[in-house]
Amino acid sequence: MTPTDERELSRRIAPLDMDAEEFRAAGHALVDRIAGLIGSFRERKLTSGKPAAELRPLLGGGGLPGRGAPAEEILEEASRLLFEHSVFNGHPRFFGYITAPAAPLGALADLLAAAVNPNCGAWELSPMANAIEEQTIGWIAELLGYPRDCGGLLVSGGNVANFVCFLAARRARAGASVRSGGLSAGERRLLVYASTETHTWIHKAADLFGHGTDAIRWVPVDSQQRMDVRALRDSIAADRAAGARPFLVVGAAGTVSTGAIDPLREIAAIARDEGLWFHADGAYGAPAASLPDASEDLRAISLADSVAVDPHKWLYAPLEAGCVLVRNSEALPEAFAYTPAYYAFDQGDENPPPNYYALGFQNSRGFRALKVWMGLRQAGREGYVRMIGDDCRLARLLAEAVSGEPDLELLTCSLSIVTFRYAPSHLRTGRPEQEAVLERWNEALLAQCKTGGELFVSNARVGGRFALRACIVNFRTTLPDVRAVPGIVVRLGRAIAASGPG
Repeated sequence: MTPTDERELSRRIAPLDMDAEEFRAAGHALVDRIAGLIGSFRERKLTSGKPAAELRPLLGGGGLPGRGAPAEEILEEASRLLFEHSVFNGHPRFFGYITAPAAPLGALADLLAAAVNPNCGAWELSPMANAIEEQTIGWIAELLGYPRDCGGLLVSGGNVANFVCFLAARRARAGASVRSGGLSAGERRLLVYASTETHTWIHKAADLFGHGTDAIRWVPVDSQQRMDVRALRDSIAADRAAGARPFLVVGAAGTVSTGAIDPLREIAAIARDEGLWFHADGAYGAPAASLPDASEDLRAISLADSVAVDPHKWLYAPLEAGCVLVRNSEALPEAFAYTPAYYAFDQGDENPPPNYYALGFQNSRGFRALKVWMGLRQAGREGYVRMIGDDCRLARLLAEAVSGEPDLELLTCSLSIVTFRYAPSHLRTGRPEQEAVLERWNEALLAQCKTGGELFVSNARVGGRFALRACIVNFRTTLPDVRAVPGIVVRLGRAIAASGPG
């Protein structure tokens, strides 16, 4: 090593580092900008609506910069780009999909978590962070009425939470041989049962984990979009008679299209009788089990062998935050744990703390739990019950407002999801040619809502009809926002109808 090298490495300057004063100045400026954004949501358009062809050039094109730029300059530019060209789920009239506004404390929690930057894969690498995650899982279970002593972990979202539960169910019902011998270790095909309204995570799970989507038995739904339990029993019996091996039944605690709640208590009884693992997909609806007027079916989520719930939905945490709850805490390590020699994490404690790498997909894990834990502390049970209850009441009031508008047709209202369509009453003939026109009008209407900036809704298909779908999981939404929806939709719908025959 030359003397010059020794001097440079002794006083090393890294381009990504910042001293305390630089960080303080940049951070204060950024927080001021974010505070301005939060304070201006109601006055802003939901989105600029610009297409990708107009957005990409704003980044300047070209290759990777050869030289770096000052941090403050980068923060200012990134803030401007994001504030001017995002779809704001923090806006009070964002009713699209099931994406909640981020609790402001959650944004600060992400900053704090990233500053400490613990690796939450093992307790010794993140003792306080893992203790917080452990408490967070217990608190979420308690909020839902699920056993507090369950196992669980925080993951990225509903897909992964459901995946983890799927694999825990497979190991529990198919036995240890499935981990070494794979699906070929069993003589009979493993089958899973889910309603036709189940989220597409079930397709991915069956595909990615080697079962194939043909291993899904699709159970029909009733007029309320709920699983038909008689058809479930019949399907299981027919498959057993054909030599297959049912192992998992999935019940929805709030379907993604309409918020329907499957008859979870009856499904739990069937699963118990048949020796199946009962999984509740509560990614959206599970937190509503905390409401005093929650239905008996929703409260029956407490009977499930496993539950998936997304804190970044109805607990209003910033993305990403999903949660796995499993009644038998040993089911997760039995499905996921491997202990190579280079993982010397266990210290022989009589009551060892969790090492989360052994409970799911990830080894290295970020500190997702902090923003959820802080939100639970800030609002408490009472605060969440009030916010979730308000969302549901506003959805019912939206349904009433839609019903009172002759040009709109209400289709469903469940939990905080309302589906409806622009369909002037004199055009609801049911004739195929008229239905085709209404479908085209509503598709065009949806496109305008997504880009116009005054209201954001998504879509569903209900009883074969294309529907607009408003999902209220938004603590900033008020009654005037809800009352504005029918007028906006009718105005846009009439303009589309007047522009041509469809």
